[in-house]
Amino acid sequence: MNTNLQKLSNALSDAEIEAFFAWSETSLLYLAGLKEHVGHRFMTLGVNRNSEVEFICAALSATQAKRCGLKNIKSWRDGENPLLIFLELANRWNLKEATIAVDEDMPALMLLEMQSALPNAIFKNGGPLLNGLRRTKTQSELDMMRQAAKIADDTYEAIKPMIKAGMTELEVEALLFKEMEARGGHPDFGIVATGPNGAEPHHASDATKIKPGDILVLDFGCSIDGYRSDITRTVAIQHKTTFDDRIYNIVFMAHHEGRLAVKPGASVGAADLAARAVIDEEGFGDLFMHRLGHGIGLQGHEMPYLIPGGRECFQVGDCFSIEPGIYCPDELGVRIENIFVCEESGAVSLNAEPSKELEVVG
Repeated sequence: MNTNLQKLSNALSDAEIEAFFAWSETSLLYLAGLKEHVGHRFMTLGVNRNSEVEFICAALSATQAKRCGLKNIKSWRDGENPLLIFLELANRWNLKEATIAVDEDMPALMLLEMQSALPNAIFKNGGPLLNGLRRTKTQSELDMMRQAAKIADDTYEAIKPMIKAGMTELEVEALLFKEMEARGGHPDFGIVATGPNGAEPHHASDATKIKPGDILVLDFGCSIDGYRSDITRTVAIQHKTTFDDRIYNIVFMAHHEGRLAVKPGASVGAADLAARAVIDEEGFGDLFMHRLGHGIGLQGHEMPYLIPGGRECFQVGDCFSIEPGIYCPDELGVRIENIFVCEESGAVSLNAEPSKELEVVG
């Protein structure tokens, strides 16, 4: 049994849960190193508190499962009923009246089938349990995240001289993806938002043309073996105004106050408050409408979440974003984002430092 499966088995005993059934691609990758698209067929990795592991999958996934080291594999062919395999496993593990945890992403249809097979069992959301284990990153996980972060940093430096007025957001997004891929990263997402579009934090890049004087927001990331990066930089196109500089400087100060508030045992809410106070004091509090940041690892958003009033405390090994922003409707948006790891000394950036001043490109 690998380390992550053993950690889960131990956690089940502590939580008085008999077994955990994982379904999502993220869970399969974390627990078994299995990179497999789960699709619509019944598939689950079962782990119990006695350190027993069994994988139920369609026959077309069995070879991949063996290759990653899984041994107890029960496969089924199209036309066969996988619930019979699940029920046989449940009988061997004495799960008929047990407390069982499942992935928080498990499809409702699959969960309903499991519940119908075990009507007297108690099914619980296993998300908090597994996410708590994934939250603290190992050295090897951090190495992959540093590599992904460097690819994002290098991509930003590479495309700055390529950005020109007259290009569309989609054309710049294509450059981001091309440069990340050229450096060995798997592009995961890209947001390119120019001018008024920058006031939409989750703008979908479109055919809007970049104009001289626009403020351009670039939010993008890639992954290395599933471990992700996420970076946001804001630049001006050809020229900038005093107001543009002011907004950028406020966000820059908020970014640094947020990171200074991070230390083991400090609350996530304290970091959010430290950054938010800077923006509030400058009169733009209503224009910062989202949390300060989010955890990151195998998923782009995971524990911990840096929310206002959050009582969760930072732990050594946490990886998370700090990304304050100001969004002026119909005018512009500014956001600055780095990924950090919490160490004994506080927040340590995985990314290169953002510019202290609003950069002009194009």
